[in-house]
This record gives sequence, C-alpha cells and structure tokens, in this order.
Amino acid sequence: MPTNRVNAIEMYSKNSATLTGGYDLVVTALDESCFLLRVINASNRSVVVSYDGVNDNDYIAASGVLQLSFQTNNKIPNKIALLRKGQKIYLKGTAGTGFIYIAGYYNE
Repeated sequence: MPTNRVNAIEMYSKNSATLTGGYDLVVTALDESCFLLRVINASNRSVVVSYDGVNDNDYIAASGVLQLSFQTNNKIPNKIALLRKGQKIYLKGTAGTGFIYIAGYYNE
C-alpha cells in the first residue's frame, strides 16, 4: 500500500582536502529518486557541482548551501518532479579544509 512518508537518503560526504581540481565522483548512484537535494559546502573552498562529470551545472561558495526543490518547480499539473534514482553527482574544486555534504529526501 502506498504511503506519503518522507525519508532521508544516507548522507554523502567529501573531505575537501581530497578534491583534485577535476570532477571527483561523490555519489556513484542515488539510492532513491529525490524530491529535494541539498549540498552543504562546509569547507573553505568554493565548489562546482556536475551531474555528468563533463559539464559544470552549479556553483556553491565556501560555507554555502545549494538546495534544489524539484517538486516545487514542477510545471506539469498532477505530475511529480524528482532527481532520478541512480543519478551520479560530481564535485570540482581545489583542496581545502572542511567537508562537503550531500543530503536528499524522497517519498516512500
């Protein structure tokens, strides 16, 4: 029976000291289709987010947060907008101090 409960994915983290300057794969595959994704840059370096490891898709300043609310931005009535299950997420930046966290939420 379908429910309408919200669950959190297990949070991903990346030590900014290990950033290489190229696209570093942080999320190999999202476990669930997320309606909300949050990237918390608790480091002292800005980072770029990529969803294909080729193109820059977003930017997060040092100590910044990127929050993507997919359902809020849905244009088609009665449809659901989600970041797909299996999505890869890359970060690009130079080595710094602190961690970058990726959190997400999905419906059960």
